[in-house]
Amino acid sequence: MAKIFWQALGAGALAGLRSMTPLATLSGSLARHKSPFLAASPLRFLQSNLAATGLKVLAGAEMVADKAPGMPNRTDPTALLGRALSGALIGATLYKAGKNRQVAVGALLGSVAAVAATFASFHLRKGLGEQTQVPDPAWALAEDAATVSSSLAVARAPKPLQVRRYAGPQLRRGVGS
Repeated sequence: MAKIFWQALGAGALAGLRSMTPLATLSGSLARHKSPFLAASPLRFLQSNLAATGLKVLAGAEMVADKAPGMPNRTDPTALLGRALSGALIGATLYKAGKNRQVAVGALLGSVAAVAATFASFHLRKGLGEQTQVPDPAWALAEDAATVSSSLAVARAPKPLQVRRYAGPQLRRGVGS
């Protein structure tokens, strides 16, 4: 339960940086490792190869568009709503795929994290641009790299450790014989 909470929080926050990247990496992971808990869910489409591919294309387009002049701020209402919805979808999917029936909690957690991270990343990037001589597109590329690598890490979170029973000392054949 705690693992899913942190995954939803982290992936939701990443949706505040780039709305499509964490969704694309989650969909890609689910397409490779399907969750039986999504099989009868409206969220099952995220497990399809078509959704995974389409979301990757949208994530790439979002990264390109971010560097275009005249793009609205991520804190503008429409952009903010998109990030909140992406975070909600991610959180709900993670909770459902993890056999947690509190899908609404996952959606709320992902959405709130996305909105908070949207404002935090906006002010961080703006502040870095004002405090350094580094142009904004360079910060945008750094943000892209951080979002992609972090999204991959969240989507490929390690499985719980399996405890093995101690079977006593093992004799190795061929060593010292």
